[in-house]
Formats: sequence, C-alpha cells, structure tokens
Amino acid sequence: MSSFAHASDELVEMQKNPKDWVMQLGDYSSTRYSKLNQINKSNIGNLQVSWKFSTGVLRGHEGGPLIIGDVMYVHTPFPNKVFALDLNDSGRIIWKYEPKQDPDVIPVMCCDTVNRGVAYGDGMIFLHQADTTLVALDAKTGEVKWKVANGDASKGEIGTSAPMVAGDKVLVGISSGEFGIQGHMTAYNISDGSIAWRAYTSGLDDKIMFDPEKTTHLGKPVSKDSSLKTWEGDQWKLGGATTWGWLSYDPELNLVYYGSGNPSTWNPVQRPGDNRWSMTIFARDLDTGMAKWVYQMPPHDEWDYDGVNEMMLVDLEIDGKTRKMLVHPDHNGFSYTLDRVTGELLVAKKYDPAVNWATEVVMDPDSDQYGRPQVVSKYSTDQNGEDVNSTDICPTALGTKDQQPSSYSLKTGLFYIPTNHVCMDYEPFQVSYTAGQPYVGATLAMFPAPNSHGGLGNFIAWDAAKGEIK
Repeated sequence: MSSFAHASDELVEMQKNPKDWVMQLGDYSSTRYSKLNQINKSNIGNLQVSWKFSTGVLRGHEGGPLIIGDVMYVHTPFPNKVFALDLNDSGRIIWKYEPKQDPDVIPVMCCDTVNRGVAYGDGMIFLHQADTTLVALDAKTGEVKWKVANGDASKGEIGTSAPMVAGDKVLVGISSGEFGIQGHMTAYNISDGSIAWRAYTSGLDDKIMFDPEKTTHLGKPVSKDSSLKTWEGDQWKLGGATTWGWLSYDPELNLVYYGSGNPSTWNPVQRPGDNRWSMTIFARDLDTGMAKWVYQMPPHDEWDYDGVNEMMLVDLEIDGKTRKMLVHPDHNGFSYTLDRVTGELLVAKKYDPAVNWATEVVMDPDSDQYGRPQVVSKYSTDQNGEDVNSTDICPTALGTKDQQPSSYSLKTGLFYIPTNHVCMDYEPFQVSYTAGQPYVGATLAMFPAPNSHGGLGNFIAWDAAKGEIK
C-alpha cells in the first residue's frame, strides 16, 4: 500500500490538482468540473493540433483518458487495450496492455463493443474487460498485478463499465441486461482482488444486502423480501437491472452511489409488479456493502429507461437550508434531487419539455403514490396485462440523456446536461429465456421529437434546486 491509509485518501488529494484527471468523472462527486482556465472563449479559436495518437481500434470509444502527472492512460473498446502515453514526448508509448479475449464475447455486447474507462488507485490502473475480467496493472510498467472474473460471459454477462477505487476497494458493476442476467455491484480488495462484498439488484434480502428494518425507501423501511414480492415467481432471477453506469462516493459519509438499469425482459407484460430494485438509486456503505437507502424511479419500467446515469454529489440550498444533495438526470427525462444522507426526494422534474410518458412524479409524502411517476395510459406498453404497440413515446430507449455525463459548475451552481431530443414507437412481443441468448422482447423505431426542427439533441443549463431549465 501507499503511504496513505487508503487509496481513496490519495485520490481525494490528487483530484484537487486540476492538471490531473484521476477518475472518469473527474472527482468522487462526479461533477466533471475543471478549474483550468488557460483555454477560454477569447483564445479557443487559436487551438491547433499538437500531436495525435491512434489506438488502432475502429469501434466506439466511450469514457475518457486519465491524466496522472505526466502520463496519460488511454483505453479502447474490445479487445480493451490500455496505453500509457508520455505527455512530455508527444504521446510516446511507455507501455501497452492488450488482453487475449475470446471474440465470442462480441455478439453478446449491446450497443457496440465499448468500454467506459479505466480507474487509478494505489499505483495501479484497473480495467474491466469485455469478458468481465477485472485486471490490476502496475501504473508504471503495465505489469499484471492480479486479475479476477467478475461474471460469466457464456451467460451473457459482460464488462463495459468503468471501475471506481474507494477506500481499500475497487468497485465494478456488470452489463448486459438484455440477456436476462442478474445485475450486481461488487467490491474487490485492492491488495489481491479478493471479493469484499457483492450486492445483487434483485432477489433475497441477504443477496441484495438490505436490512429490512434499516434500509429505507422514501424514508420508510423497505420491509422483508421487498424485492421478491414485486416479481412474479422466479422472474427476478432473469431480472436484468444491471449496473453498467457511473459510480460516486462521499468519503465523509462513506457511502457509494450508483443506479440500476432496466428490468428484463423489455416486455413488461412478462414481469408483472414493480420489479424492485431495477431502475433504482442505491446508497451503500463502502465497508459492508449494506444499503442505507434506495429510491426506485419508474417502478415496472416499460420503455428500457436505464437508471444508470451519473449521481452528482453537491451541496445545494433548498428552502433556505443548504443540504448534501445527489442530483441525477435520468434516462427517463426526469432529473431527481435527493438528500444523499437520508434519501429524501426533494425535486423530480422533466428536463426536456418533449417528455410525455408521465405527467409528473407525486411529491406528497402522505400520498400512497409518493415518489411514483404518473404514467400516461396511451404511452404505456402494458395495458391491463396485454401487450400494446405504443407510438410517439418521448423519450426513446436511448433516454433524454444516455450515459454521456453532465457537469456541474462551482461558479454558476448550475448543471450542464447534453440531451437527446428523440421519441419512439414501441412494439413488445413475447420472448423465452435461453442462457447466453438475447432476452429483449421489443422492437423500436426512433425519430426526432415534435417541433425539434430536425435536431436530435439539446444542451441545457439546469437548476437542480428548483427543477428548472435556465
């Protein structure tokens, strides 16, 4: 170990240096805010290419490079190469890591063969490979320190998400909810790659790491078997709700925050109930993995509105009181502001006026609908247990915002969000489960939102305390 008590102690200090970029979302709060000011609106027109580097991989590149001192760490889609580049020598390759993976994993990967980035901690670079191998590389040499399988690609489990280092652990989710797998978040010990804990999204209380009396949902204990009661039979075992998105961490509270994705199958008729805890924001204790609180955004998701977008941790003033907040602009077109200590829901508003699948989220704590979106019937694909072809649903399954992150400005107090201005027609159909085969059960047609003048995106500034586009 380093001279720091934990790797996160080192990272807390390193993220204060704006010349470094030590984790995918910039800092533990996932704000992607930079204090650098050398490039500004007065001189940006003078930018010129200094040097170029080709990864040699021609598929979609997601996530970004890390900058640690004078070294840039660049990752690629499958086959998931990692390069260490010398920033003092026009990007000279210091070392390269190229894993040997079975190409049979490629057809199992949804939405291109992407990888969302590497993580740094305790002198190591951590990569989550497509075949779910989590590998620790020596940051100076590229030597493999340890590696461990995070899933089983033959069942459809794959790795696309960026790990996060916190405390003495490295956390990583699992991808491929479209193959009927069971989502989970796992914490590995940095020292040797052994599992510290694994929390599933759906299932038995001990497996999802809930205390029925202490874990809360909207301020109330979740009660025993809170997940099992909301699935029909053993459907939860194929429940998807994968954890392929971003993680945040509050060192003071020692809580890790992340979201779960869509329930499986996409056809909601085949999985009656609220399908907990898909589409859920989790706050878990880093040391034990136990959930302190959860909030399910759309119960019984009918549109593939993955809940995995970033959780931005900021202090905001609401009603004259400054509180520790979590801000989450979701796929479903609503942006949520919660107290990240207690899980209290404070704001839930649309951040694109085209959103039409629900009218509002009920905010009255005394209502039995508290925290639930009010679904517009004609945009539902499950009508009294029958499949319905629904048209002109906004947003599309891509979401009002997909996994590409937002940012928060310390100067303005506003959130800057890239949005998709796209709608869809949705046709569900019956599908049977076979391990390692697609388990989708719907087809989509996507098109620009009404009155968008042909544009497919917006860029907005968002006031998360008021729930308003500025």
